[in-house]
Amino acid sequence: MTTTTLPGIGSNFRRVFYRPPFVGLLAFFVVFIMQGLGHTQMVLMEAIFGEHYVYESAFATGLIGAICLWIAMRSRSEVTATWLGFFAGTCLWTGWVEFTYVWSANMLNVPDLMDPYAPGQIATKAEYLVMMSSAGVLLATLIPLLMNRETKCNMFAWFQRNLNMRTGRPSRGYERNFGYITCLETIYVIWFCYLVLLFIYDDNILGDRHPVTYGIFFVTTAWSLYLINRLRQMWKVTTAIRYAIPTAIIAYSAYEIVGRWNLFADIWVEPGKYWLELTLFFGALIVAAVVAVLTPQHQKAALERQERESHG
Repeated sequence: MTTTTLPGIGSNFRRVFYRPPFVGLLAFFVVFIMQGLGHTQMVLMEAIFGEHYVYESAFATGLIGAICLWIAMRSRSEVTATWLGFFAGTCLWTGWVEFTYVWSANMLNVPDLMDPYAPGQIATKAEYLVMMSSAGVLLATLIPLLMNRETKCNMFAWFQRNLNMRTGRPSRGYERNFGYITCLETIYVIWFCYLVLLFIYDDNILGDRHPVTYGIFFVTTAWSLYLINRLRQMWKVTTAIRYAIPTAIIAYSAYEIVGRWNLFADIWVEPGKYWLELTLFFGALIVAAVVAVLTPQHQKAALERQERESHG
């Protein structure tokens, strides 16, 4: 009995999905959709477990993130460590950070902020009003990260280079832990973007209909498009993932501002009403994540060699 294979399918798959623009765009899609589904997860947890057990489920979600981080930091595969670091940061943020603010808002009886342009609808939930108090902690902890001489963050490196903030030369032979880096990046980028939006939404500062807010929206959109254009040119999947995290979260921030203007329905927080759309998004996310995880770490040289041989 002989086994037949379909010639060219594997190589054609590699030529399409293991190279630009799909390497970067797949990573962007996964991170972007995860932001929306994170909101869906919170709504479902509150609906399924109720106020009596939602905090236990939140603790379990954070614990899953901690386990993912432990595995990521021990992994010798950069691809595995990077993806697990991202999922760890997402679970830790949703489970232990966001629900801590939910608990605090309930304990302090902080009321939701109602939308003056849509009577009866909530503009900002109480937990996010409480989250604004964490701005000082964010800035205080960002300073040592900004001055870290071992940083490879393009933005931090730009500040160090242009504002004379370098604290020394990077250590020779310093081995970066990609699980730790990606997890921390995920948490801080989500945290920072949340606070930026919350402060510009505040009517005492700007307000969501202020001309400056419109300007911030256009700047954020243009910045997102610029980053996406750079992302689509990337070959290395792990670099693309780490670059896709801030790119997708900045793009999602622009999407959030449009939603704040009530220009479309926020499907992520109404899973009962939009269950079909969310199910399709979740299925697409699983497919994209599988393809992205299976993409080898760096295939540029191998694919170029194959193309030379096929045309030689």
